[in-house]
Amino acid sequence: MSRAVLALGANLGDREATLRAALRGLGERLVAVSSGYQTPPWGDPDQPPYLNAVAVVEDDALDADGWLALAHRLETAGGRIRDPARRYGPRTLDVDVIAVWRTGSGAGREPVVRDDPALTLPHPRAHLRAFVLVPWAEIEPDAQLPGHGPITDLLGTEAVAADVPGVTRLGPLTG
Repeated sequence: MSRAVLALGANLGDREATLRAALRGLGERLVAVSSGYQTPPWGDPDQPPYLNAVAVVEDDALDADGWLALAHRLETAGGRIRDPARRYGPRTLDVDVIAVWRTGSGAGREPVVRDDPALTLPHPRAHLRAFVLVPWAEIEPDAQLPGHGPITDLLGTEAVAADVPGVTRLGPLTG
């Protein structure tokens, strides 16, 4: 079994409907989901604001590569078209695998750490992104980002604290 944290974001089209559809696509894997948060664009300011959320998911059959494949399937279903010229450009749906843990009998949770061009874990910039850390802290306030420590501590770092006021809670995406 594995557990993962996924960050979802959309800033084109009906953002809320897109995120709701992606969450439905997670099905029984969904353990917890944050509220929706409106956030300014990150890395490329010339675009509309994002609607972001974080989901905690578990599955008996998926490993880190399986979570990435699922993220890509959700993005495709959400109409995602990648523009290589705008790495941080606007998108109908973005699903990032933030962290993955192997779970199982007596082993507790073992973080998956890897440096691979297809999937680096934990996500190499998650510790710098208020739009990931704020929603994650809502649903797992005691969570730790492997290699970086408690997410609540990361929210207070100089690199993140200035962005926290721009992360505005809008309300639930499920229900």
